[in-house]
Amino acid sequence: MIRIEGLRLTLDQTVEDLPGIVSKLLRRPVSSFRMELVRKSLDARKKANIHWLCHADVETQHETSLLTQRYPGQVRVKKTIPYRYEIPEILGREPDHPPLIVGSGPCGLFAAYVLATAGLKPVILEQGKPVKDRISDVDDFMRDGKLNPLSNIQFGEGGAGTFSDGKLYTLISDPRTGFVYRTFVESGAPEEIVYDAKPHIGTDNLRKVIPKLRDEIINRGGIFRFGAKMTDVRIRDGEVHLILVNDEEEIPVSRLILAIGHSSRETVRMLHERGMRMEAKPFSMGARIEHKQEWIDGMQYGSATGHPGLPTGKYKLAVHLNSGRSVYTFCMCPGGTVVPGATEEGIVTNGMSLYAQNGENANSALLVNVMPEDFGSPHPLAGIDFQEQWERRAFQNSPHAFHAPVQCVEDFLAGRVTKALGEVIPTYLPGTHPADLHAFLPDFVSQSLREALPLLDRKMKGFAHPKAVLTGIETRSSSPVRIIRDDYASNIRGIYPAGEGAGYAGGIVSSAVDGIRIAEAVIESLG
Repeated sequence: MIRIEGLRLTLDQTVEDLPGIVSKLLRRPVSSFRMELVRKSLDARKKANIHWLCHADVETQHETSLLTQRYPGQVRVKKTIPYRYEIPEILGREPDHPPLIVGSGPCGLFAAYVLATAGLKPVILEQGKPVKDRISDVDDFMRDGKLNPLSNIQFGEGGAGTFSDGKLYTLISDPRTGFVYRTFVESGAPEEIVYDAKPHIGTDNLRKVIPKLRDEIINRGGIFRFGAKMTDVRIRDGEVHLILVNDEEEIPVSRLILAIGHSSRETVRMLHERGMRMEAKPFSMGARIEHKQEWIDGMQYGSATGHPGLPTGKYKLAVHLNSGRSVYTFCMCPGGTVVPGATEEGIVTNGMSLYAQNGENANSALLVNVMPEDFGSPHPLAGIDFQEQWERRAFQNSPHAFHAPVQCVEDFLAGRVTKALGEVIPTYLPGTHPADLHAFLPDFVSQSLREALPLLDRKMKGFAHPKAVLTGIETRSSSPVRIIRDDYASNIRGIYPAGEGAGYAGGIVSSAVDGIRIAEAVIESLG
């Protein structure tokens, strides 16, 4: 098999045109080769020549002769060996008890999928509710400010990613990512996520995909229990031997996977009290910034804006300040909304988009890196206390429960409360109130944001638009704690910390891949 890189599509062409382009390039009829698109990315560096770049794998006869030919432009042809992930087999004994997985986010789901496929019949414990019931609780919260602390945008089936843009692009380079994409497609996700350079599923599709993935795990022997919160862990001779569910039910366990997510603070504190080794780790905090989506499209596409062949405009920006801090955009949601990510009394913002990404506003987290030395304490859990401190401050100063403070960029830079909004109407629900965000952020965070906004505007003219809106505060970009592990296991034998909550992933795909690795480690432990 060969890989052809650098194939160009104009904005008026689609992937259906690729076989003809490859046929002309190789001087062979379409019927003589089999082609699979493996990557499609938009090149918008030159606004007068925006086009798609594609890579395709081709299987045909006499491939060696194609490697030595010269090709036009940036086209490159090389030999490739396709990779297909294979779930490992159990070579040793069956465990005394089925593996227990705490959490049904992407990490827990993919760990369960691998274990169930291998024949181990895992039990998945989820403190929240199934997707259908969870949607109702989130709708109630966004409409009336009625928070269910166990069923919300952070907690419940599918994890925090279910109420997001469903972004699947990742910086990790692990061949298991392809397996994650294909498994999502088999559960109903759009097929283009396999080759799109910036794939996303959309929260509306994820709400359908996650239950199908759950059903597939059940069909392979897995068991799901919702409303089942792990409230304690019992250890004997340095090894886990049972857990407590909902403070009353004892479940024997020999292998326990912790896929708890980055907001399970009670669970982390309990595990620390039981002697699990942890350390503070960096995270980031700041605010959400909203622009009109049409502004972003114009910044990115220039005169081509509005062409039907273009996707909704996206961006990713970062600057490094003289102070040593970094300020960057994260979890950009084109055509999306700002949503409440609280799990207790505090103000927490996040972002969400539907698959169509056709909302009026674009939003992104605008974050500053926070280091363990900023926490004010050397305690491993000091980062959690730091997050809570600022979330509660914003909550206590809100005129209505869970209403978030907002401020136009021009007023934030001037240090004054916004008296009148402009074109950008905040999308955050349950509601917002005008405030000076400097009062709800650490000084080094607010000062870094003030320094960075003009610099970011130089990189993308219009980013610091005077009437762009900042909504505070964003604190849960990642876990502030890392549960220390060695060969995927913790210092308590039989416990495997995994995913974002353990500090080893950030996002849907990296969490899913970490869950796969943990499942492999559990299978290997039986050999």
